[in-house]
Amino acid sequence: MPTRGSSGPTPSPSGGLQRRLEDFGLGPAPEAPTAPAARPAALPGIWEESDGSVVHPLLRDGALRSLPFQVSLARTAIEHDTLAVLPTGLGKTVIAGLVAAEVLRRGTGKVLFLAPTRPLVRQHAETFARWFVSLPRACFTGTVQKPVREGGWGSADAVFATPQVIANDLAQGRYDLKEVGLLVVDEAHRTVGNYSYVPIAERYATERPRDGRLLALTASPGGNDERIEEVVRHLGIQRVEARTRDDPDVRGHVQPVEVDYRWVRLPAPVVQVQAHLERAAHDEARKLQRMGYLRKKPIASLSVKDLVALRGEIFARPGPMVRKFGPLFHQLILLHLHHAQDRLETQGVEPFLQYLERVGSKPKPARGDRAFLALPPVVQGKRLAARFLRSTKSASHPKLDLLARLVRERIATPGSRPPRILVFAQYRDTVQGILERMRAEGWAAGRFVGQATRDADDPGMSQREQAQMLDGFRAGRFPILVATSVAEEGLDIPDVDLVVFFEAIPSEIRTIQRRGRTGRSSVGRVVVLLTRETRDVGYQKAEARRERAMDRIVDGMARKGRAAARPDPP
Repeated sequence: MPTRGSSGPTPSPSGGLQRRLEDFGLGPAPEAPTAPAARPAALPGIWEESDGSVVHPLLRDGALRSLPFQVSLARTAIEHDTLAVLPTGLGKTVIAGLVAAEVLRRGTGKVLFLAPTRPLVRQHAETFARWFVSLPRACFTGTVQKPVREGGWGSADAVFATPQVIANDLAQGRYDLKEVGLLVVDEAHRTVGNYSYVPIAERYATERPRDGRLLALTASPGGNDERIEEVVRHLGIQRVEARTRDDPDVRGHVQPVEVDYRWVRLPAPVVQVQAHLERAAHDEARKLQRMGYLRKKPIASLSVKDLVALRGEIFARPGPMVRKFGPLFHQLILLHLHHAQDRLETQGVEPFLQYLERVGSKPKPARGDRAFLALPPVVQGKRLAARFLRSTKSASHPKLDLLARLVRERIATPGSRPPRILVFAQYRDTVQGILERMRAEGWAAGRFVGQATRDADDPGMSQREQAQMLDGFRAGRFPILVATSVAEEGLDIPDVDLVVFFEAIPSEIRTIQRRGRTGRSSVGRVVVLLTRETRDVGYQKAEARRERAMDRIVDGMARKGRAAARPDPP
């Protein structure tokens, strides 16, 4: 592809021309190289302002408002590789658009915009198309095994893609990153472990052009030093820029978000089931402790993460495999008990029974699966739970009644447009239960879940179905959208009046993402439903602690990054 500002095609390391994606049978036949289009002359201040909008030769007139903090962050990002940390709804994509426009105008190279999900990739591509006067672009999405490409790498000025596709293409040698003048990494908190962002960022560090830039965007990089440092290390970034809703240059451009915690209690029969499960979990944990495991934390404080890590610890212990079967057996039972308790306490009796049924209906249940279902406390708890559902008119969980009251109050409140209410739930079983309750109340409600199909009663949603559901919600065809975590990251769902968390979640990243769905163009409201004397309490405390720690760490890194970038005094 001709490099912007050059006189011809870009040579490859072997001396030939840079190969195009079409050469690998992945697009139409290649066309003869053409001379690069003439670029407008540089503007004195890079981005000018007129009538409150950004003026740039590659951007449509009035397409982007000129907000001082966004322009300030863009000026930093055009000079330094930058991690920009802003609350959801403050226009991280706008900053990427400003930097991308200037990179393309300078002729540094093309823009590669990475996002973790297909709906988000398509959303970014459509947004840039609205902003730019003319933007040859391509979308690379789909699975690694069968990617879907709209457009070609060689002919595009901007490529929008999921990282898995790019990482696979790079590994196959279909193209390289030498032409990429700007790499944008959206939801950059995912740049940890073996996620595809990691090898792409590391490869960009070695292949990028001399003036290439990396811009990473996130609302929540993590709740501890180790995770945030891992993100920054993998991205190779020295400059961290953070803004909050309370910063002076931001405060006047955002709406406040009110967060309310509403409490319920489990009915007495459900508390009995809870006690049976707690006793069984304690007994299994004690067995593992006698084997030399789970001695670092109190039994009541064990999390799913601890139990998953325990499996690795068991395999890592020296000794013959035959000695590991016992600990692995009890680890699986304890993990099942943890999941069963979580569903009972935070989701309801019906999701708890559905979990037991799903474990029992496995085509090839493991010995630990069968042993879990045969535990006397589990058998007794199942019987009590089923009796409760048969003999009472109460909801599966008291949160359902509270949710119905909140929705009723919001729908009854007069407004200039139909209300929009977004309900988040951790599990698909709970999503289905909420939908049934909303529809029983006479309200139209939409379902928004991921693409995986678990069974005939729980189908996944294709990308097209997801887009249609979001369009219907935006257009006001139904006032309530019930979603799993797939709606947490980045999707443009404007003007949500009320966001309800059906449960507390211990992740500060996911909490911030959920909360950011409201308070964009009007005052936002978030309600978190919590159950007393259950895991909800611990989850809420853990999330609040991690979010405070994240704010402290990011603020420190931002001050350090700005100090490192400041020129030495004469």
